[in-house]
Amino acid sequence: MTGTTTDAASTPLFFNPLQDGYASSPWSHFDEMRNGDPVHDSFGARWFLFRYEDVTRLLRDPSLSVDDENITVHDELRLAAFDEAFADIEPTRSMLGRDAPDHTRLRRLVSKAFTPSTIAALRPVIQEMVNTALDAMDERGSTEIVGDLAFPLPFDVISVMLGMPESDKQQVAQWSSALVKTLDPIITEEEVFAAAAAERNMRALLSEVIEWKRANPADDLLTALIQAEEDGDRLTATELRDQVQLLFVAGHETTVNLIGTGIHELLQRPDQAAILRDDPSVEVNAIDELLRFVSPVQFSRRITLQPFEVGGQQIQAGTFVMAGLASANHDPEKWGDDADEIDLRRSSPAQHVSFGSGSHFCLGASLAKLEAQVAIGSFLRRFPDAHAVGDVVWNGRINLRGVERLEIAVR
Repeated sequence: MTGTTTDAASTPLFFNPLQDGYASSPWSHFDEMRNGDPVHDSFGARWFLFRYEDVTRLLRDPSLSVDDENITVHDELRLAAFDEAFADIEPTRSMLGRDAPDHTRLRRLVSKAFTPSTIAALRPVIQEMVNTALDAMDERGSTEIVGDLAFPLPFDVISVMLGMPESDKQQVAQWSSALVKTLDPIITEEEVFAAAAAERNMRALLSEVIEWKRANPADDLLTALIQAEEDGDRLTATELRDQVQLLFVAGHETTVNLIGTGIHELLQRPDQAAILRDDPSVEVNAIDELLRFVSPVQFSRRITLQPFEVGGQQIQAGTFVMAGLASANHDPEKWGDDADEIDLRRSSPAQHVSFGSGSHFCLGASLAKLEAQVAIGSFLRRFPDAHAVGDVVWNGRINLRGVERLEIAVR
């Protein structure tokens, strides 16, 4: 653990996402870490970076890895649980955990089926889905925003985009939720084994879906991925399954947080909600500002392949380093004294790092933005008098932080 101490308490400062109040508002703790120990050694097993400058440098450095096989400095308790739970599961071949040249090859093939024109063509489909959800809210006079809009919209969009056959939405959602828990820096042994079970189930389902799609090709992303080729190079069966799983899980989990938490934050700030509601021209800028403020993904990771110096600290090779995306997005050195406030007219909010940076910049960024633009903008314009009823419930995740439940009266 770091030796940095606070003047007031003369006790070691350490990052503690389990402290009271963190789930609902981690910003003050991020401020504390940026000011007191911005390059933070967490018990010798991993490091955390909290400043915008350090985070962007880490994310853009091509000498660093995303492949967990390069970790040599281990959290032994965490490693033991994963080794046991995932003993019979082949490591994923998704591009999220691959370095160049594998990452470059996989991303090139997948991006052929993930073009801007493909995303733009989804706008009327997304708008129709949103309108249907809003009609139901209007009829009831109320909504639980996550269950009625924030979750089903991105789930249904990626399902339509991939051309997935009808499946048990709630079951797949449970598997997805269990899987993304492994992204948290702190995870229980029970959660590790639940994630391993979810991995087996998800892989089995997707393998069946891919075989079905081979026999029933259509004008959809999954067919395009099956057919994607460049200079005779195609995705292997394992690579195809793992890229589809990445798109399916990442394609809805983070957007749920952006839409649900974005609406929650704007309902608490009527002046900002009015800006988006009354001036559609601010829509693109507004969603980038919400991405900055909400930070649907709070951390990203890199592994050092050689000694790495940052902020006057030396990190040894083979070490897991967490880039604090959410902290960087609230760094006043980058964003000014109002970094912890929402300003939908903020200058250049697109410089946020919510989608990462460098060669691993999120391939689905444009889709997430489009879904949020349609969902949040349409909701606010349809229900100008919407207001929360009762307390918000947070999902309790450290990395994919977001609202789990929020009851809203729409009139």
